[in-house]
Amino acid sequence: MPTKLTDFERQWIPKINQVLETEIAADSDQATLTQAMSYSVNAGGKRLRPLLTLAVITSLGDQIDHTLLKTSCALELMHSYSLIHDDLPAMDNDDLRRGKATNHVKFGAGMATLAGDALQSLAFQWLVDNDLDSQTQAALALAMSKAAGPHGMASGQADDIEFVGHQLPLEGLRKLDRNKTGALIVYAVKAGLIMGRVIPEKQQSLLTFAEKFGEAYQIYDDILDVVGTEAQIGKPVHQDAGKNTFPNLLGLDGSYEMLAQTVQDAEAALQQAQTELGIDTGLLDDFCGYFKNKDEK
Repeated sequence: MPTKLTDFERQWIPKINQVLETEIAADSDQATLTQAMSYSVNAGGKRLRPLLTLAVITSLGDQIDHTLLKTSCALELMHSYSLIHDDLPAMDNDDLRRGKATNHVKFGAGMATLAGDALQSLAFQWLVDNDLDSQTQAALALAMSKAAGPHGMASGQADDIEFVGHQLPLEGLRKLDRNKTGALIVYAVKAGLIMGRVIPEKQQSLLTFAEKFGEAYQIYDDILDVVGTEAQIGKPVHQDAGKNTFPNLLGLDGSYEMLAQTVQDAEAALQQAQTELGIDTGLLDDFCGYFKNKDEK
């Protein structure tokens, strides 16, 4: 029987894709740059982050119009920028992403860098070039700035580079992942709360869910590098030797145990949110089904 999330994905992924496929070109006047930007944004992917934002808005009982949809899609632009730069020769030097040649392989390192830069800027444009009230626009822009910047994703990427070959303790690894991967996932939920006009004092339980979901997402990604195949995940596997990952620190069994506990913590936070906000969190709970335990692999 389809879960709530399956039905939700069927409804909204095509609409997310339509925005991303049709509205980037309207804001770019250089043909090759536009092609490079669109190439990575529309290379596939689960659209997890904008889906999370839309799921929060839906769980709060609000209707999603085109403005809320496009504003939610801004996060996918930011995420795509980070992947383009992460794949560059100066970073991970990866040749494959989502089963396709990476941006710099297709367009060259210079154009790929510019495509990432342009997507980052365009993400902020989409947050404010709309008919939302100025207070909501400012709150979204501030939240995304913090999530992507030197106290968020950029900080995590810097730790990832600096500590290659140096095993961080568990708390150091959690900090790295909280920033590198978790910050944009937390923003996804935060954006839904902002657009849903939930006051800050009522946001914490759903933000805790987001933090735990983001941590679980990275643990699972680390596990997939060990047990997955290139065909399954669309990029090379067994690439994390010498890097700070949960399997490298805790072993595979320990990573599965950490994943299970983290998912339980995320689910507990949703139960708290359901009580505190008086909402049905079943749709958000279905997101936790993304992770398979070791018996399901």
